[in-house]
Amino acid sequence: MSEQPSRQRRDRTSSSRGPALRRERARNALIESRLTPNAISLTGLVGNLVAAVLVYERYFFLAGLAFIAGSVMDTLDGRYSRMSGKGTPFGAFLDSTLDRMEEGIVLTAVGAYFAARGNEAAVAATVAAVLFSLMVSYTRARAEALGVECKVGIASRAVRVVILSIGLLFAKGAGLGDFELLEASVYVLAVLTIITTFQRIWHVRGAMLAEDAAVAEA
Repeated sequence: MSEQPSRQRRDRTSSSRGPALRRERARNALIESRLTPNAISLTGLVGNLVAAVLVYERYFFLAGLAFIAGSVMDTLDGRYSRMSGKGTPFGAFLDSTLDRMEEGIVLTAVGAYFAARGNEAAVAATVAAVLFSLMVSYTRARAEALGVECKVGIASRAVRVVILSIGLLFAKGAGLGDFELLEASVYVLAVLTIITTFQRIWHVRGAMLAEDAAVAEA
């Protein structure tokens, strides 16, 4: 009687360890391979370049898929760098630089699309989205150079990727119903990145004032 529950527990343990062991083996094989974080970063760049070309050619659904794939590579390179121990200071610099380039490349293609349609308001919103997406990253970099952690704000990189992906996948003519969400997604991006930029400015101001007050009391 007592052997059956024990056997069941062993079976559950082995079944739960199976996927974990397979993931661990796959991770170890990946680490031992010649794959580098820089190669993943460059793959992400290629994916976003393909997305930009597809936007220019008006293949919005395929552009959305390419943009998602490229963005996934952008998230994997940092994790793989930490997991594998293959990261370098230059690799971190390259990763950060390419992330900014890739977002701007795709949005530039989107802006060209709106310009071809004569939609000046959407073009202006796209320019604002590019500018303030860069400012979101810049404010964080400058804050961390001052010793202030600055990850606050509503328009993180992941949120921006989701918004633009939805806009591309559900753009007019993308094939997923009679939708036109690309223009709306650009307006949302512009507004949220502007808000996030000022959220970070305010956050750094508060942190610096608190630090000054602490020094004065000491």
